[in-house]
Amino acid sequence: MSSDDSGRQRFTTVIDLTAKAQQTARQDRVVSSFSEPDPPLPDITIDELPPTIRKAVDTAGWDSLMAVQEKAIPYALEGRDLIVQSRTGSGKTGAFLLPLFDKIDPTIPETQALILCPTRELARQIHEEFTKMAGGEATEDGLRAALVYGGVRYKSQLSAFKQGAHVVIGTPGRIIDHLYRKSFSLHKLEALIFDEADEMLSMGFLPAMREMKKFLPRKRQSLMFSATMPPRVRTLAEEFLNEPGFLSLSVGQVSVDAIDHRYYQVDQMDKDRTLVKLFEMESPESAIIFVNTKRDVEYLAKFLRNYGFDASEISGDLDQKARERVMDRIRKGELRFLVATDVAARGIDISDLSHVFMFDVPQDPEYFVHRAGRTARAGKNGTNIVLTTPTEKTLLLRITRKFDIDIKACEIPSAEAVEEKMAEHATMMLQQRFRDKSNLERERLNQFVGMIEELVEEEPELLAMLVDEVYQKRNESLASEPMPEPKRSEDRRGGGGRNDKNKKRSSKQRHSRHR
Repeated sequence: MSSDDSGRQRFTTVIDLTAKAQQTARQDRVVSSFSEPDPPLPDITIDELPPTIRKAVDTAGWDSLMAVQEKAIPYALEGRDLIVQSRTGSGKTGAFLLPLFDKIDPTIPETQALILCPTRELARQIHEEFTKMAGGEATEDGLRAALVYGGVRYKSQLSAFKQGAHVVIGTPGRIIDHLYRKSFSLHKLEALIFDEADEMLSMGFLPAMREMKKFLPRKRQSLMFSATMPPRVRTLAEEFLNEPGFLSLSVGQVSVDAIDHRYYQVDQMDKDRTLVKLFEMESPESAIIFVNTKRDVEYLAKFLRNYGFDASEISGDLDQKARERVMDRIRKGELRFLVATDVAARGIDISDLSHVFMFDVPQDPEYFVHRAGRTARAGKNGTNIVLTTPTEKTLLLRITRKFDIDIKACEIPSAEAVEEKMAEHATMMLQQRFRDKSNLERERLNQFVGMIEELVEEEPELLAMLVDEVYQKRNESLASEPMPEPKRSEDRRGGGGRNDKNKKRSSKQRHSRHR
């Protein structure tokens, strides 16, 4: 607080985005949100592993455990619920797969472990890792795993269930579909595992995950692994885990409730379509896109709307009433994307922005700080993404050095990666809509199956048009289903069991090294 010449007090809000300050903030927020396991358990070494797990380690060809495995495996073996915050490539897959070799009874041909993950690619990688640990495809007396995700035929998945899959690995949408079809049962489930929980929520899997709760046995162990711990992940943990302990192995390496700064180098003429690719990959709940000129505000907002995104703009040409209408829409979650210049955005205060996109590098270094500071408010996490041309890159790096901001260079997603991500989203939405159909409605749908099979061969564009119409509804609804803030840590310990707490809930609401 300071005073001007007239003696009046002026209040200044300072947002410290330096790497050191962000690390301190991350630590403070994590400590205040979760508690370490009580009582704590010592790390485990390879020599101390049970024989079944040691055999899996030897089969995989490992000569040592990684830090996340040493710390998490003891709690998994004790059957305690646990949240693990650990970056991709830290060894988390081994941390939740290895205990299964001790927990699962191979003589019972039932699903005893369910591993949920956000993408087909990750599901395949986890399945491959499990198969390697098991010594290849399981024999009749070994452990068997089923790989389950949408966008493929059911035959191989149904066959895996019939053989008695002990472990089911897959995406929530197709798994809930199989549960409704009674393809397999979870009545013998011992372990429920969420991998990359933050990514699952950002992709919109929450409804399917909540539907799954009715199929889960009350007595089970639940483990959650996530690179970041935003409020939505904490709320998910409260719904599915019972008084979990919290282990963090990401200090100084992964943003937790802070700002993740990234930049993508792109040609000026490709910025608009690159932005669309990032929207699809990031699935932001809400965002401001900053541009340097009023002309680009109008162009970009129109481009995004024409591409099917719910976007509006704020410029100096808007009168106050029109400006307030736009602001009211974004505060209510009715508008996902706001395009603005730095001048037009003055006075905007929105606490729930998940992302800031800088379509241009600001000419004034101070503007970079003000733009990035629009996200990660009120203790939440945020992402700041900058599109830079080769010419702008020098200015960007000079700005980030000046303010000691840790920013990471990233590769632009390939067209194939974007298409796969969109296919996963669309498949999930279609499966959800099909599950909501009555028996009579499904009977009527069967009359079109023959026609659909012909269209797939002759005019797939017609089907693509219909899928796109469904998909666009996702772009309109991501920001419209808020999740409540998690309860304070002091409230988490009391009360009844998991079912008692769940009844009180509101009805709203990838990977370089796997070991």
